[in-house]
Amino acid sequence: MSIACVIVDVPAKQTDKTFDYTIPEHLEEIIRPGVRVIVPFGPRNIQGFVTEVKNESTYDKLREIKDVMDLTPVLTDELLALGDWMSSKILCYRISAYQAMLPAALKAKYEKKIVLSQNTIVSELPEQVQELFQNSESVNWDAAAEKGLVPLLQKEAVKGMIEVVYEVRERVRKKLLKHIYPAVEAAMLNEQKEKLTAQAKGQRAVLDFFIAHPEPVELRFINSQPGISAASVKALVHKGILKEKHTEVYRDPFLSREFEKTAPLTLTYEQEQAIGPVISAVEDNRHEVFLLYGVTGSGKTEVYLQSIQQVLDKGQEAIVLVPEISLTPQMVKRFKERFGDLVAVMHSGLSAGEKYDEWRKIQRREVKVVVGARSAVFAPFENLGIIIIDEEHETSYKQEDNPRYHARDIAIERGIFHNCPVVLGSATPSLESFARAHKGRYTLLTLPKRMNDQPLPAVEIIDMREELRAGNRSMFSRKLFQMLEDRLEKKEQTVLFLNKRGHSSFVMCRDCGYVVNCPHCDITLTYHRSNERMKCHYCGYEALVPGHCPECSSEHIRYFGTGTQKVEEELAKILPHARVIRMDVDTTGRKGAHEKMLTAFQEGQADILLGTQMIAKGLDFPNVTLVGVLSADTMLHLPDFRSSEKTFQLLTQVSGRAGRHHLPGEVTIQTYTPEHYSIELAGTQDFDSFYQKEMMVRKIHKYPPFYYLTLITVSHEDLMKAVSVTEKITRFIASRLSAEAVVLGPVASPIPRINDRYRYQCLIKYKREPELDVALKTMLDRYQQETASGRLQISVDVNPYILM
Repeated sequence: MSIACVIVDVPAKQTDKTFDYTIPEHLEEIIRPGVRVIVPFGPRNIQGFVTEVKNESTYDKLREIKDVMDLTPVLTDELLALGDWMSSKILCYRISAYQAMLPAALKAKYEKKIVLSQNTIVSELPEQVQELFQNSESVNWDAAAEKGLVPLLQKEAVKGMIEVVYEVRERVRKKLLKHIYPAVEAAMLNEQKEKLTAQAKGQRAVLDFFIAHPEPVELRFINSQPGISAASVKALVHKGILKEKHTEVYRDPFLSREFEKTAPLTLTYEQEQAIGPVISAVEDNRHEVFLLYGVTGSGKTEVYLQSIQQVLDKGQEAIVLVPEISLTPQMVKRFKERFGDLVAVMHSGLSAGEKYDEWRKIQRREVKVVVGARSAVFAPFENLGIIIIDEEHETSYKQEDNPRYHARDIAIERGIFHNCPVVLGSATPSLESFARAHKGRYTLLTLPKRMNDQPLPAVEIIDMREELRAGNRSMFSRKLFQMLEDRLEKKEQTVLFLNKRGHSSFVMCRDCGYVVNCPHCDITLTYHRSNERMKCHYCGYEALVPGHCPECSSEHIRYFGTGTQKVEEELAKILPHARVIRMDVDTTGRKGAHEKMLTAFQEGQADILLGTQMIAKGLDFPNVTLVGVLSADTMLHLPDFRSSEKTFQLLTQVSGRAGRHHLPGEVTIQTYTPEHYSIELAGTQDFDSFYQKEMMVRKIHKYPPFYYLTLITVSHEDLMKAVSVTEKITRFIASRLSAEAVVLGPVASPIPRINDRYRYQCLIKYKREPELDVALKTMLDRYQQETASGRLQISVDVNPYILM
């Protein structure tokens, strides 16, 4: 008797272990590690993942697996082991780790269908299976299971004759197109053609077409041929001379665009030096972590492309991670042009169906390269040769809800398993990575110069306090205004960067100082001009703008701060002839909008590209010679120890958009704190001096990379309950740690209330605390019952990136 160890889909402490189930005889050949099954658990049937198949169990009475959900495993042995590793490192349940590895389509409510693979001829299938497909090319799973045909189907699936697909109700439908093909031999087609009457010209044209093209052809294509009508095709299908079938086509997120194949570029001396160690690690199947530190425009992408080519030549696969925000069509295009159909792309702009299709291409081994955002690090490849993380400093690589993993840690763990190199690339590496490279834990590779020896753009820092003193109350300094006019005359382009969306930051009464806050969160509401509403960017609450101050009834209620909408209006006033494209979350919400805007800008349909973070990275426009940063201070004053680092990185990245080709570039940074080192040094793009200075600050205040951090956040609808639980947790954790560790708290979170829940936190700074993991697990177990009800929420974030 075979027994399966199953992790059930109940994220709780008591169920975070395997349960033994007997495998019914008819499913013995199908059930393998990585397959999802339906098992009885308590009074109901639920989903689970098989992690192991064994011959005996320590329990006497076992229940039987009810059904199987996959014919082939959805998780590889490596990903199953990775789930265990994640569970111990980031304190998540194993089921949460496994669910994070799968596309959404496999988690929704779905119908399971069995379909013929492309090129399968029904007559080659076993007789019982042939019967299933007599009248249809897809069969409902339950119908096949009732007839006891699952083991037979599994054998055919292994041969690649059939496959299981999930049709998510209302969400993911396989895209099927009607194809027509000859039902008889070519000689018979000629015979039929001779029998036709002179009037049947359309049918004759159809037969001529199929004599020349005997393969299945899409119906729409045939109907578009001269002299052929839909009626002629239908008549021949009716006579049994032609057949029709529905063939799956992948949804193409790139709208079947043609990508011209590009050849590798000749590398510069610096690129040769940087790529050498990576290629040698690929050749030797050696795991090594490289930090590729190269200034903006130094040709890091070409180094990635040529490293991947080496991996493909060896018959291996590659994963490339890019931050969601810089997964621009430009970036995708570079990979598609070099590697064509071998590339799958995964990011949040795709529909559930498109993501599912891309994931299936990987699972079926139809592609060799995945380019994607954070979750693409779980691509189910089994022969990885390299993992590349571009812009490795980006905070979006850290998942902010459960499981709170960092893509870099997952990539390194997979690199160890596959004995392959991991390349982290950035013009402004995170301090943690740079410190590891200095210690020798990572190998440092540098690209100190731009590709065509272009100088880095000249940067000018403008003190906005001086502008105010000189009577300039506009959001544009006099210098920036002159430069904008100059670019318009020369017909060159400008990128204006502002780290905010919306019209103004907040709504305030000028008489009494009252600021409109969200009633459910302790945060100001943001004014959005397009629909004259105020929105909370945390809980989604919306309200109309008051005409009078609710506090003192004054009419002097005004908008403060600057948002992208407001800048767009101001530009229209001062430079009415300038053509402006605004890019932020509000304008790029619709599918494809992002790409349309960038294409329009590239084709010179606008003079100024105004936007938030999404325009700071990865874009390369030859005609951009000016970058203006409207307010460098927005991130600097956040309650976050990384705010200086984030400001430096963002300013350096956005400055790098200027002067990337033959035209020289200029950058203007407007600020109210020009003396701050992160702004001064971003002006000279001097990362090394910034690193030295920031490391000193981090050492004094005991922050990473000198100390590790863990953040515990407790939230509850009752303020006193949140405070008392946080106090107990803080005392308990502090009692388990050495004197070297620092426990800060309990204290109210920087945003003390979100969605009517009060939030308290405790921050732990430590170097080596072997007891910490055990203490955290004990604490979570102690509050398990209260958190299960949903009223109390406790989150533990190991190495947090957002302390708000």
